[in-house]
Amino acid sequence: MTALTARRRVKRRTGEIVTHPVAAGAHVFEGALVALEGGYAKPAYEAGSLVAAGVARAEADNTSGQDGAIKVDVLRGIFAFANAGDVTRGHIGAQAWMVDDQTVAAGSNSNGRSPAGKIVDVNEDGVWVDIG
Repeated sequence: MTALTARRRVKRRTGEIVTHPVAAGAHVFEGALVALEGGYAKPAYEAGSLVAAGVARAEADNTSGQDGAIKVDVLRGIFAFANAGDVTRGHIGAQAWMVDDQTVAAGSNSNGRSPAGKIVDVNEDGVWVDIG
């Protein structure tokens, strides 16, 4: 690598919306917690090997397609999810764990769940999680 010797145009993203290829056979609903598995988007589920990507901006149905046949726009930020029943205000600042595409929990279930993001609030709307 060589340092710059002239100016260059820099590409930039805000990071609020990221587009990911959808896994073969996956059906992602608008508003779903999206996870990446092997680099492909699918609805979050209870597994220890997923990466939280964000929330689906629109529905993406790839039930008949191959890996990457379609893409889904995923929003990153702070979102409310259903509480698995064990998240309290005492968990604010701690990790939330994926249970499914709309639910998070306070624990990893002996590493059987993947991290969803940081818990920033718990109220009547649900568990607010910062994904991003």
